[in-house]
Amino acid sequence: MTEIVVPRQFRGPPFQANGGYICGVLAGAVGGRGVAMLRSGVPLDTAVRIEPGEDGAVTLVNAEGAILGSARPADDSQIPNPPPAPPTVEEAKTFAAASQFAERSLHRGCFSCCIEREAGEGLGVHVGQIDGAPLGQCAGVWTPHENFALDDGTIPDEITWGALDCSGSMAWWIKTGSAVGLLGTMAGEVLRKPKVGETYVVVAWAREVEGRKHFAGVALFDDKGEVMARSGQIWIGRPPGAPAPAPAANAQA
Repeated sequence: MTEIVVPRQFRGPPFQANGGYICGVLAGAVGGRGVAMLRSGVPLDTAVRIEPGEDGAVTLVNAEGAILGSARPADDSQIPNPPPAPPTVEEAKTFAAASQFAERSLHRGCFSCCIEREAGEGLGVHVGQIDGAPLGQCAGVWTPHENFALDDGTIPDEITWGALDCSGSMAWWIKTGSAVGLLGTMAGEVLRKPKVGETYVVVAWAREVEGRKHFAGVALFDDKGEVMARSGQIWIGRPPGAPAPAPAANAQA
């Protein structure tokens, strides 16, 4: 059993852990290449436990023993290959700058995507439509800040998972014109750790839909077009008739 506490800095919703970050923590507990499923919001500044299970799996539980999430080693079918030939860093900057999420955050205050948070306190990753690509194939950039660095200047995997999080939802919003709901499952792996101060290309693409499940892929590339990390996501759409939030809802940053 391992006890963890997610500081408020790593929030997604105002009072819960960022989905990508906590999925990365859970994937780390199963060897780094994992698939994590979120069942309930993970509280901030509160001790929760990672408990071992069968066949290399783990479960995340709160003090009362309620299951908040789980993870197990991922197989190839759960981590999609990214589209070939990613845009250059400069092209990705242009696509991100033209995005609706460059002016208003998808989720105000979110560790992954909020553009109002200070550099080194949040990641501020957002993507925009790639010119000439299928609708919902998007790109942006991420330059890791020194505040997140390990002693060797590389970035912990859970931070990289956080950087891969919200862009999958943005790709679906750009494709359909509306929000798709909450992150339910995220599978991924970090092939090479990003380094502080280097700028990477984030590519997100909307995949298929099965009922309320919206599948997305998000990958990280270096400036030579080599894959650094990749993920497959399942976003759970809201029930019919449920209101969808507008970007930059008035939550406190």
